[in-house]
Amino acid sequence: MAEISPARKAAFAILLEVERGHAHSDDLLRGKRVDKLAPADRNLATALVLGVLRWQIRLDEQVRGFLERPKARLDPEVLIALRLGAFQLLHLDRIPAHAAIGESVELAKQAGHTFAARMVNAVLRKMAGHLHERAGAGLAVVEAYPAWMVERWARFFGAETTRAVCAYGQEPPPPTIRIASPEVEQELVEAGIHLDAGKLLGVARRVMAGDVSAAAAFAEGRVRLQDEGSQLVAEIASACAGERDGSILDACAAPGGKTLILAERNPEARIVACEASPQRLAELQKRLAGFGERVMCRHGNAAELKDENAYDVVLADVPCSGTGTLGRNPEIRHRLRAEDLARQAERQRGILRAALRAVKPGGCAVYSTCSLEPEENEEIVAAVLGEMGEAEVVPVTASIGALRRQCDLSALGVERLKGCESAEGFLRLMPGALGTDGFFIAVIEKKA
Repeated sequence: MAEISPARKAAFAILLEVERGHAHSDDLLRGKRVDKLAPADRNLATALVLGVLRWQIRLDEQVRGFLERPKARLDPEVLIALRLGAFQLLHLDRIPAHAAIGESVELAKQAGHTFAARMVNAVLRKMAGHLHERAGAGLAVVEAYPAWMVERWARFFGAETTRAVCAYGQEPPPPTIRIASPEVEQELVEAGIHLDAGKLLGVARRVMAGDVSAAAAFAEGRVRLQDEGSQLVAEIASACAGERDGSILDACAAPGGKTLILAERNPEARIVACEASPQRLAELQKRLAGFGERVMCRHGNAAELKDENAYDVVLADVPCSGTGTLGRNPEIRHRLRAEDLARQAERQRGILRAALRAVKPGGCAVYSTCSLEPEENEEIVAAVLGEMGEAEVVPVTASIGALRRQCDLSALGVERLKGCESAEGFLRLMPGALGTDGFFIAVIEKKA
């Protein structure tokens, strides 16, 4: 039996579980199967899994162009072997064609598909001899997105923005970190990690080379991985709190990155972090333990909160489709259906209603998603404000001066954010436009 590299074997197993709907790739890539690999194999396995998921729609189209029966139904193991081989041939220049083909064939064999392995070999060899783009392919196929998703983005944002969003989602974005001090940055640089400034926040850095997760500062919590757009959401909520030593609710707190920023920026405030999942709550409590009693973790469904007029600021960073994060989470495009958006919206309306009930008169709720979809963003805010009547949208950039003073927002960041404000006063970060994932942010003030 021919050997298969540990990286390809792990990637094959993970992609098979994802294809069968048994688990999500982000959980599996953090699991024991990958953790036990050597660093080089771990990196390759991750690149293979995310790369196949990112390009899957186009890979399938290209593979079927070399099948004798293009509409034939393929067993999952055979399909995954073909996708892995095709991805390596088409997108990983440093991997020799014989390795990509040979190990894909062996994966099919060892999965019990000896006969189909010959077909895998024939298809990949043909593909290796014809590495060209399929003529006449539309944007959805070329960039490997579901057609319904591309069509609606083009309708909402225009063709040019849609092309930019799709292109950004097809490259792994550089990790972004939040640093505690200039000394920490120097420590990382001395450890061989190459950093570039963030586009918005003075405390954000993009990791251009090096493994920040291996640094002592990362293990000790002095540097954290967090998208700059995600950091900005918490910074805006913190700016809403101003100089008050009041109370803040993070209504959907796990995994806790935004709660940490709220606690750091508001050292005198009482903070409640709410989470519906018991498992995620336990992880949240562990992560926030260093703040002692000042930050209380509470189990509860954010849509069913009974608090009334209790907090100066409520952050409602709601569960959503995640279409702003497809570069980081490519699997979403294969799981999400257009009809899912309406189901998410019902829950999101409930959370925003509860958040506004919980805010004191004169206080603010910050509603945010990492979605690009109007059903989860503008339409949610409009629907809830239409029902409740005692609150109004405050333009996010109206308090840009406070943001700069309190959030370490750069002068260039101020100008960049002004270009992201909608006519209604919402802030929309399109994926890649400022080096961030896609985010929607609305500040809503409860009338005194």
